[in-house]
Amino acid sequence: MNAIRTIQERPWRLIGWFFVLAGLYATFVRFTQGLGASTNLNDDFPWGLWVGFDVVCGVGLAAGGFTISAIVYIFRLERYRPIAKPAVLAAFIGYLMVIGGLLYDLGHPWRLWHPLVMWNHHSVMFEVSWCVTLYTIVLTLEVSSLVFERFKWLSAHRIIHMAILPLTLAAVLLSMLHQSSLGSLFLLVPGRLHALWYSPLLPLLFFVSAMAVGCAMTIVESNLSSRAFGRCVEADVLNGVARIAAGLLGVYLVLRIGDLIVRGGVEDIWPLNRASMFFLAEILLGAVIPMVLFSLNRIRRNTKWLYHAAQLAVIGFVVGRLNISVTGFEVVAGKTYVPAWTEFAVTAMLVTIGIKIFYVAAKYLPVFEEDRDAVVRMRRWQAEVDRQADSLPGSRLGVARTVSLSRKERVPHEELVGAR
Repeated sequence: MNAIRTIQERPWRLIGWFFVLAGLYATFVRFTQGLGASTNLNDDFPWGLWVGFDVVCGVGLAAGGFTISAIVYIFRLERYRPIAKPAVLAAFIGYLMVIGGLLYDLGHPWRLWHPLVMWNHHSVMFEVSWCVTLYTIVLTLEVSSLVFERFKWLSAHRIIHMAILPLTLAAVLLSMLHQSSLGSLFLLVPGRLHALWYSPLLPLLFFVSAMAVGCAMTIVESNLSSRAFGRCVEADVLNGVARIAAGLLGVYLVLRIGDLIVRGGVEDIWPLNRASMFFLAEILLGAVIPMVLFSLNRIRRNTKWLYHAAQLAVIGFVVGRLNISVTGFEVVAGKTYVPAWTEFAVTAMLVTIGIKIFYVAAKYLPVFEEDRDAVVRMRRWQAEVDRQADSLPGSRLGVARTVSLSRKERVPHEELVGAR
């Protein structure tokens, strides 16, 4: 009975173990029998799920680290400081998972170090490999401050703290380079990528979309962390993040649609076919709907709906990146690529391990800063929400229910001080 009760209470733990075991078996197949036995890759699709999702999507989803760091340490917007460390930690883990995905996809993974010593200045992959390596080193230095702070290594922590501004500047520069370089990779295949996705603006589109989804991922991570650790959701901080995300999505839409109009690509949307349906799904789910939702005060004031809007932006971003790396090639080649179950197993294992590493790190390291003004700001936030709710005639009950915060978010300041 106890075992059954444990299964019922913690199903995600069992699912996670299943993903890890399946991924380990797929790893054994991959490194003993090669790519042919462990994937459905071929000459038409040399890059599949491991590059399309683990790398192309993974690098963008981890962009919240440099985006939030730039907001806090370069633009000095201190209100966003409570979410800076979690965003950097998530970015660091995300890049470790990206490197893991590359190891699986490379035909000779033990040669991963070759671009670092065998320079080819004319190769886009050379720039990507160097930028990803350097940015991972920068993230490692930033995350090391959490370890130094945890073990009271004051001298080392003081050095990292003094270097946080140059580290952030380096992170922004390196991210700008390799986010755009990933888009440049697909400029090398003008005849094989569908016209809806092939564009000379791909480097810029990759960079802008990465910043936008980085903000959305920050909202998702903050909500999941609050549930896992019983913390208050930084509602007022995430409100500002949503505003930034809405602006970035607006810029992305203008660039994306304007580019299609200039290149005459709008004609490829109609009549509706497989390519245009995936394109519309990408634009609606990843840009239009999230931008509208992030622009609405009522959505931004409600942590639940803001979380769902951010989820939608993340899903749409993944659809868009997979359109570029998979769907756009399928339509032109007239063939279909379906990943093998071992490809799904490896990806699921990497995601599961990344989530577990974040949970353990957040549990034992000072990831979440002690914000002594959080309760005061939350009270002001709630007062403003209640005031605006009262100003709407005939809809007081509905709005009050919509903007209501959880009981944990209404803990009195004296009670929190006593707990500390």
